[in-house]
Amino acid sequence: MAEPDAAPRTGPPGGNSRLPPDTARNLALNRIGLFEWDLESGRMQMDRVALDLFDLRPEEYPGNAEALISRLSQEESDRIDAVVDDALAKGREAHGTYFRVRRRDGSLRWAHGQGHFLYDGAGKPRRIAGIVRDATQELTSAVERGAVEVGHRPPGIGIEMTAAALSRALTVRDVIEVLESIGGGLGAESPVTLMLGLVEGSRLHLITRGRIRAESTPEYSALHNEDPMCEVVRTGELRLIGSRQEFAERYPRLWPHLEPVEFGSAAYLPLVAQSRTLGVIGILFREEVPFTPEDRGSYVGFSTTLAQSLQRAMLFDHEHEVAEGLQQTMLPRIPAVPGAEVAVRYRAARLRRELGGDWYDLIPLPGGKVGAVVGDVTGHDIKAAAVMGQLRIALRAYAAEGHSAATVMARASVFLDELGSDRFATCLYAEADPLAGELRIVRAGHLDPLLRQADGTCRPLPVAGGLPLGLSAEFDALEYPVTPVELGADETLVLYTDGLIEQPGTDLDEGRKELVQALTSGPYDLEELADHLPRALGDRIGDDDTALLLLRRVGHPEPHLRRRLHQHVAPADPESLATARHMLREAVRAWGVTERADDIELVADELITNSLLHTDGGAVVTVLMLPGPERRLRLEVQDRSSGWPRRREPGDASTSGRGLLLVDMLTDVWGVESRGPGKAVWGEFGQASGR
Repeated sequence: MAEPDAAPRTGPPGGNSRLPPDTARNLALNRIGLFEWDLESGRMQMDRVALDLFDLRPEEYPGNAEALISRLSQEESDRIDAVVDDALAKGREAHGTYFRVRRRDGSLRWAHGQGHFLYDGAGKPRRIAGIVRDATQELTSAVERGAVEVGHRPPGIGIEMTAAALSRALTVRDVIEVLESIGGGLGAESPVTLMLGLVEGSRLHLITRGRIRAESTPEYSALHNEDPMCEVVRTGELRLIGSRQEFAERYPRLWPHLEPVEFGSAAYLPLVAQSRTLGVIGILFREEVPFTPEDRGSYVGFSTTLAQSLQRAMLFDHEHEVAEGLQQTMLPRIPAVPGAEVAVRYRAARLRRELGGDWYDLIPLPGGKVGAVVGDVTGHDIKAAAVMGQLRIALRAYAAEGHSAATVMARASVFLDELGSDRFATCLYAEADPLAGELRIVRAGHLDPLLRQADGTCRPLPVAGGLPLGLSAEFDALEYPVTPVELGADETLVLYTDGLIEQPGTDLDEGRKELVQALTSGPYDLEELADHLPRALGDRIGDDDTALLLLRRVGHPEPHLRRRLHQHVAPADPESLATARHMLREAVRAWGVTERADDIELVADELITNSLLHTDGGAVVTVLMLPGPERRLRLEVQDRSSGWPRRREPGDASTSGRGLLLVDMLTDVWGVESRGPGKAVWGEFGQASGR
């Protein structure tokens, strides 16, 4: 309690001005406390009377408004904020409101606060100076308390705040969350419990019940039942019940179920939009509320706002569901892939009803390979979805014909340009051989993929890229470099569109880092991981659709043995040639194919020599061990020439090209593949020649 002769400080923080002793004594005797709130620093200066009203001791008060909020319910805090905001918006110099303070013992005390804005020279409010007083004796009757609570709004519900929140609600779930935030969602201290029921055919579906136990009210009720919610739906009229006794008399069958619920009065409001009754909202107040004729207008306005929000949300949900269903039918089924596990996900934009242009695909290719694709056509409308569908089919056709990854991307770009659309698309295409652990990745303006390693760690895979599809054809820049990547056993390739990590106003790199963290901490099971990622990045996923493809190579990692080695051999550099030969010998020895060592070295010398003689820029020698029951070593020599070698027959007069006869004799199988602007000549060797 404040001392009668206390002299409350009223100056700014750090000031020393005091009221005259007689004035301070009179304020204290009348339980009127003083406060001053610095709006810039957040510091709030309170005298002893004000602190006592909030049941706070001077030594435990840190001097900021946050310490006072702990003594207020969320509703009371919102009530005060609304009054202050309204006064500022209307340019008033002063404001005041009643509110309830919860003391240490849990009891509630009525208080009244009044503040005066203090402005700086520029007309900006800098401080609020005012008084706070005990209003418990002033509000002695339930009628007076009800008048304070009701005012110009339904008891316990801030119509202005609720209407603003409902205007931002897009889905039915959003509407329900708004209602839960002002009612039952606040917990046991909430002054109200809200129940929302929606009409479904001849039944009423109870969507949310606040603090009402499930056994007290069924989830579904026939509309002819004698309970207030069904009655309101049938009649379309408001029902106000002022006391528990009145409730028991009017609904004797329902009363035994609701008698254990702690409430004093109830209001049931019909939700009508365009002459159609969508449902009903029931409000149970903790205390008895003296409903006045003025309340009916407030309730009608509240229920009308809620009904319009529900109707808009139900239409949004329906259109979103239709759009997502159409999008899902346009996405392909994923085939089984030998040597790999695959998981895919598509998630429609949370804030849109239109179709999107994101897609994924997994294309069976010749030789047991697959093409993994993710892409994103610009725009979010029917046209984007239509272009996406055509582009996906065209890209799938080019890949299935056996073209190289670079050629597939170039032809898809030309196809999109020839559609005559104003759209372009980013895309990432990975030609994968899971059994061999080989990836050849081509990127068209898309995000780099990620690699989750066998130990769970994750890292980006930098991939050389070209222009987006459509643009590269328009600007005659159809060269798409191919990035070879080794996919180890139990490693996972992660392809995704930007909707997974992009959030307006934030750096895309931040989203990529969050995705890397989610992959690292995510579950091992691939399907569970695919579900985990959108949940982990849920705050980022919003105004864009998302496609996700995960491809994991099946097997057990062997970290002690490198399964792929590379060596660049430069022209006129004997040292690099010697290094390449040493690498081959070490690989043959380590991988246990020593009986083919001479064959492998002769073929390597022939292919390297051929590249150095007929191309510029040297050659890249790659040697790898293919997985499978038969141990097979694969040798590749890649160069920058697009000219393919030709094998000569013995009767030809030319002496060039006869080295391929040697290659054909010494290898089990050999061939030539396009690699971006160049080519790669390869050969495979088993433990026995078989020739």
